[in-house]
Amino acid sequence: MNERFDIDLHSEFLRADLFLAMGQPAEAARILAAVVEGEPTNQAALEALARAYFGSAQLARAEEALIRLVQLAPANGWARRALARTLERQSRHAEAVAHHRMADALGAR
Repeated sequence: MNERFDIDLHSEFLRADLFLAMGQPAEAARILAAVVEGEPTNQAALEALARAYFGSAQLARAEEALIRLVQLAPANGWARRALARTLERQSRHAEAVAHHRMADALGAR
């Protein structure tokens, strides 16, 4: 008999947040990927996942998480600014401009 154990997504989110706070973004990303898989529209989890990927220099994955977050919440200025910075870090400055402008319009720092 094969039993399936579901993870407590909230507890895992909090655990990942601790790893981020301790400066271990790669471990946080590993945990948060499972949280986002379980709750693909959870904006807080996507934001944390993007931060973790960015912090561990997994820029393509950070970009993917941020694009998903922007699609879910187009008026999220933080997500727009983070996406712009992620694109810049990949030397894609021209693509970043539109996201910086939108973040400015939304009052994001």
